[in-house]
Amino acid sequence: MANIDIRLLRYFIAVAETGHMTRAAERLGIGQPPLSQQIRVLETQLGVTLFDRLPRGMALTDAGQAFLGDAYDVVRKLDQAVDDVRRVAAGVKGRLAVGFTSSSALHPFVPAVIRAFRADAPAVSLMLDESSTTELIDGLRDGQLDAVFIRQPLGDIAQIAIMPVLEEPMVLAVPSSHALALKGRAGKAAVPLTELSAEKLILYRRRTGQGLYDAIIAACHGAGFSPNIEQEAPRLPSTLSLVAAGLGVSIVPASLMRMQVEGIVYRPLTPAPRAPLHFAYREGVLAGPTARLLDHVRAAAKSESGG
Repeated sequence: MANIDIRLLRYFIAVAETGHMTRAAERLGIGQPPLSQQIRVLETQLGVTLFDRLPRGMALTDAGQAFLGDAYDVVRKLDQAVDDVRRVAAGVKGRLAVGFTSSSALHPFVPAVIRAFRADAPAVSLMLDESSTTELIDGLRDGQLDAVFIRQPLGDIAQIAIMPVLEEPMVLAVPSSHALALKGRAGKAAVPLTELSAEKLILYRRRTGQGLYDAIIAACHGAGFSPNIEQEAPRLPSTLSLVAAGLGVSIVPASLMRMQVEGIVYRPLTPAPRAPLHFAYREGVLAGPTARLLDHVRAAAKSESGG
């Protein structure tokens, strides 16, 4: 049956269901003589008679009755396959692997986009992965990831499309008992970056968040001092835990203020280092769930910017 045109099966089913060549031809939108000829072609290919030709219609033979179930199965499976591939191309079915750095995931933009995509395409198998920027870019290039949210593109980004999404200021995180927290406790007045020259600074490891780490170091150098890095933590939440314990101060993206860690006061900085957020994916013909996710990212970025 591999060499049988699927159209012949559809013609056969129409005749079997109507029991009449003329009515089947009307349903199919073709002439009765061509339909009759195609049914004979199918019978010749199968080597059996599928219908008894009656004065007032067409009746299935035993062979035709047995063939009808198989014909239904083949047509149904083909229709399902066509529907599946179209749904994958439309981005509402298939698989999507999305990566993010710990700092980007803490910005409300990222979970909001993921929620919107999940609501829009619930049939897509969605896998999430948190890692460093370098590892995410490598995963993207290797095909293990389809799209990633990162703070700053690093390393070899050949054949990787980088889309700027937003930019936010970084703020000072200090223990609530610290002099910089007590000074102007309302948190309205910005702390000059130069006031951190003698402070013990706690940062997340450079290999984990190289983009933000380098931005902080560059801002300190721009303010005329080299930062005194007391400790490096593996993740942003652990960085804040060390600050809350009174071991030093840190500079973090403003979106982390939402975490409301007990024992920490956030203060604006001047000049404030900037923390960008980017969306990255492989260059080329973009389709399927990745393209649909990109649509949500663009819509959210436009809303974020007030556009």
